[in-house]
Amino acid sequence: MITGILLALLAGSLVSLQTIFNSKVNERTGSWSTTTMVLFTGFIASFVISLLVEGKNTFSIQHMQSWYWLSGAIGVGVVFCLVQGMKLLGPTYAISIVLTSQLSFALLFDSMGWLGLEQIPFSWNQLIGVLVIVGGIVLFKFGGLKIETSDSSDKQAHTVPSKS
Repeated sequence: MITGILLALLAGSLVSLQTIFNSKVNERTGSWSTTTMVLFTGFIASFVISLLVEGKNTFSIQHMQSWYWLSGAIGVGVVFCLVQGMKLLGPTYAISIVLTSQLSFALLFDSMGWLGLEQIPFSWNQLIGVLVIVGGIVLFKFGGLKIETSDSSDKQAHTVPSKS
């Protein structure tokens, strides 16, 4: 279980790092060029690593539902939408929405047993957990920090907008 947690933490940090890199590439080229480059370099890297680690088993694809092949096409949507979201919302706000969306859909897919997943009973605690995260995002985006400054004539409160 500890290994799973560590790998999930690493994946989260890599997604954030990749998203920042993608946005920097997108500043120099278009969103579709960025998506193509990201997925092509990902293909080359994963193919080479697969050959080194799995050897001939890389080409052993058995007993797989044909619709699982859509995963790569879904990846195009992920990269493109994330690049656009970062451009429009900024990194922290965009990634927090993406992660909340991932968690919400994972809860839905698990609870319903969709896409070949083992059905895990829904609990209200899970939903409350997701709603707490959504509340945190709203607070992060729209909460401001009030600081008072002294003026020679009177005190004024100024709201400092949150960074995003």
